[in-house]
Amino acid sequence: MARVVVDVMPKTEILDPQGQAIVGALGRLGFAGIADVRQGKRFELEVDGSVDDAALERIAAELLANTVIENFTVSRAEQ
Repeated sequence: MARVVVDVMPKTEILDPQGQAIVGALGRLGFAGIADVRQGKRFELEVDGSVDDAALERIAAELLANTVIENFTVSRAEQ
């Protein structure tokens, strides 16, 4: 079994209201110097050897990410 990590983030041109809320909360909590936060999602998949990179890209593009407003990366994690 291999571990695959799919990181999904909003595209840079897309407004991230959750990230902006985090920036505001950090300031109110006294944390200075934080200019921007982008909140994303991380998926960890346990896959067997029959799942190739093309299938993983398709899974990410068709199910895990909304490719209209999000970018994603797929990487095999070292065990």
